[in-house]
Amino acid sequence: QVQLVESGGGLVQAGGSLRLSCVASGRTFSQYGAGWFRQAPGKEREFVATIRWSGISTLYADSVKGRFTISRDNAKNTVYLQMNSLKPEDTAVYYCAQSRSANRCSTTTCISDWGNGTLVTVSS
Repeated sequence: QVQLVESGGGLVQAGGSLRLSCVASGRTFSQYGAGWFRQAPGKEREFVATIRWSGISTLYADSVKGRFTISRDNAKNTVYLQMNSLKPEDTAVYYCAQSRSANRCSTTTCISDWGNGTLVTVSS
């Protein structure tokens, strides 16, 4: 089992930027894919971005493509989400997630572990 702890959320004005971090401990993080999901009030959890174990291959939701960048540092057991040009509709709790395999994972069914989430609020 792995423990995932997110940080970096907060309040930002529209057009601003935030960088989320997720530190993993426990199971060997570098061997597994990882990703970010988010859940807005009253909505289902949705996919944001995912990255393969090597960090070479990534995938993004259409709603964040060109604005968000996912990356990882396996030496630090950390995955990041750089969020630029933020919009009010990006407001949500952002969850770090680890895939069941080394591959990318864009659905909740292939996620084995979740962090507790960090709140991002974008004001207009």
